[in-house]
Amino acid sequence: MHSDSQKFSGQIVDVVAGSIFPGEMIVKDGRIADIRETSKADDHFILPGLVDAHIHIESSMLVPAEFARLAVVHGTVATVSDPHEIANVLGIKGVDYMIDNGNKTPFYFNFGAPSCVPATAFETAGASLGPAEIEQLLSRPEIRYLSEMMNYPGVLFHDPEVMEKIQIAKKHGKPADGHAPGLRGEDAKRYVGAGISTDHECFTYDEALDKIKLGMDILIREGSAAKNFDALIPLLGEFPEMIMFCSDDKHPDALVKGHINELVQKAIALGFKPMDVLRAATLNPVRHYNLENGLLQIGDSADFIIVNNLEDFEIRQTWIRGQKVAENGKTLLPSVHSDIINHFDCSYVNHQDFRVEAKGKRIKVIEVIDGQLITRHSIQQARIENNEVLTDISRDILKIAVVNRYQNAAPAVAFVQNFGLKQGAIASTVAHDSHNIIAVGVDDASISMAVNLLIEHKGGISLVSDSKEMILSLPVAGLMSNKDGYEVAREYEMMDEETKTMGCTLGAPFMSLSFLALLVIPELKLSDKGLFDGKNFRFVELFEE
Repeated sequence: MHSDSQKFSGQIVDVVAGSIFPGEMIVKDGRIADIRETSKADDHFILPGLVDAHIHIESSMLVPAEFARLAVVHGTVATVSDPHEIANVLGIKGVDYMIDNGNKTPFYFNFGAPSCVPATAFETAGASLGPAEIEQLLSRPEIRYLSEMMNYPGVLFHDPEVMEKIQIAKKHGKPADGHAPGLRGEDAKRYVGAGISTDHECFTYDEALDKIKLGMDILIREGSAAKNFDALIPLLGEFPEMIMFCSDDKHPDALVKGHINELVQKAIALGFKPMDVLRAATLNPVRHYNLENGLLQIGDSADFIIVNNLEDFEIRQTWIRGQKVAENGKTLLPSVHSDIINHFDCSYVNHQDFRVEAKGKRIKVIEVIDGQLITRHSIQQARIENNEVLTDISRDILKIAVVNRYQNAAPAVAFVQNFGLKQGAIASTVAHDSHNIIAVGVDDASISMAVNLLIEHKGGISLVSDSKEMILSLPVAGLMSNKDGYEVAREYEMMDEETKTMGCTLGAPFMSLSFLALLVIPELKLSDKGLFDGKNFRFVELFEE
């Protein structure tokens, strides 16, 4: 055997053939040179590295190279990454930044061409990607797919630009990802018929079943804000070849603890066939998106993990292209220097900017649902003093504001319920999809202080309580830090804990906050231009007649 060859003994998991056998594997020059069955082998299991079938790397608040350092610890070797967030801030320049940064480390970041920049015409974004830019991106081999088509009304009503983008993906032989929460029946049929191949937004079994029957692959999502695993996992037993696992959005503290390995572990514990589970995390996304990471076949790139057994699923080692990148819970990837790129241009605000003049006695209130991206809405009696609508802590009705980060403009202000804050305010420039500044607070002074902290640092997440001010600076597009990922996770965790001492009752307050400007998800959201009805796709008045 050549000196540069490595031999691995263990229970070989062949996800392509659907078999597990004792064997040895020879790795040479970063590829699998041979796999042979043996009469006995080490007890641990050797299997392909895991794939997150849909994620926005930006949501980890880490640049790609830092994301990789944390993800490999949990056995992830590849992601299908939608750079939609940075594209909304910086356009193609942002997508190029993600690709270049990802290339600094051994990991498979499979970026898509963001299909909805801006996401809607009802908000101010930092960039626009039309069909010409989509053509430019999809013609590049490293761009694997057309990422989530959130403008499902555009698909249903045959918007020419939307249809052109889907046609460009077809022309290049690349899949088009979907995003159509709650879409059922004839509408779902038309959406799938246009050429959309996946959905990661299903939140009920029946909805996902409808879409599977129409030929759509379903991505079971378990992220930091949206958790649909429990509702959708029964589908794995019925349609195993049409299921993939994804996180969609994973905040840094959660990424330190686990990734796709958690879904694998959970599904196996529930009694699903291990081969079906492992294929959902490896084979299915590799085939659907035509990915290059190896599947433990002779000649493949040596991208594999070693786990103690399939029940505990404890990741002992992760290998990418024949290089060991993680071992026993520790990353072996070094931090690399990451440049800063941004788009931020607005002036400081003052508390008067958030005043709401009473124009009626009843107001529409956004109702946050913990662990979901969808919101409800209610009509509530306004608390009015001196012709001004105030927050009402006793009923947990707080103020929410969105401030345009790209140019000076008056903030949009509305009201929100279920945050639970008893003091202060929290704010963020991670505000899907245009990433303006979003804040929730109990009084105007706290809101303006939290917003001004972000303006001073050109992005981040901030909080102002009765006793302290805190900021996690995100200088890369106002979305990501260029610091060590573990350090960012610690800072984030401290801020998350502080929101709980301020009374917040949500599991992931900053993640929930970031989706309250996401207009394409019903029911009621807030953009920098006003209160928006995501069901009927139109602006609505704050005051109820």
